[in-house]
Amino acid sequence: MSTWLDEVFPVRKPIIGMCHLPALPGDPGFDKSVGMQGIIAHARKEIGALQEGGVDGILISNEFSLPYLTHTDPITAISMARVIGEVRDQLAVPFGVNVLWDAVASIDLAVATGAAFVREVFTGVYASDFGMWDTNVGRTARHRLTVDAEKVRLLFNIVPEAASYVAARDLAQLTRSTVFNCVPDGLCVSGLTAGAPTDTSTLKTVKEHAGSVPVFVNTGVRPDTLEESIQFADAGIVGTFFKKDGKFENDVDVARVKDLMSVAIAVR
Repeated sequence: MSTWLDEVFPVRKPIIGMCHLPALPGDPGFDKSVGMQGIIAHARKEIGALQEGGVDGILISNEFSLPYLTHTDPITAISMARVIGEVRDQLAVPFGVNVLWDAVASIDLAVATGAAFVREVFTGVYASDFGMWDTNVGRTARHRLTVDAEKVRLLFNIVPEAASYVAARDLAQLTRSTVFNCVPDGLCVSGLTAGAPTDTSTLKTVKEHAGSVPVFVNTGVRPDTLEESIQFADAGIVGTFFKKDGKFENDVDVARVKDLMSVAIAVR
């Protein structure tokens, strides 16, 4: 069955590599000694490594803005727009954005930079590491229309990292209700944190109940898990494995990107 993935990506089951931006102005970890120029240089290096390694797409996020806000300050998306504007000419593959964890800011950033997709937590109420986490998908959907973002594809985190639903919900029913009520363009299935394995049975359940909506394996993708995951998922998003020694805090390692992409090509 053909989906929007076939329109955006030239391959089946694309692998999207993460470009994790360093802490931004206003973040606790922001490095004033290197400033915005240091962040831009880092982004150029990461994008270059990901593309040299052969990824099919790139997702740019403020991964090191820890601890995250669920309603970000304007400086976050503004800084990300500056970075993407500076590196836009280098991007040779489809790209998306993620302003952690602010759905409206992510959509605005996508419109401003020409991103093809957004990954976010758009729906649900959670107890999380960042406090009580509420969403308003109806308001977000209307904002999407207001800023002419209908062509920006929205990837919903169906099982968010570092959070759990306030009320216990059956995953199969949750998937069906999210697809029916919220009309997502994709569903992302995650482990507990960045780099944590995604449970295959969870991925399988979401796929079985997602209908025609593409399903993404969102964390924990490695060469030894890719074949099993990709039989249920329509695409993969990879961050931690691509880093040197597979450590979240390290830079992207071209050799590790090539290793995983060789497996991806073989199992498509």
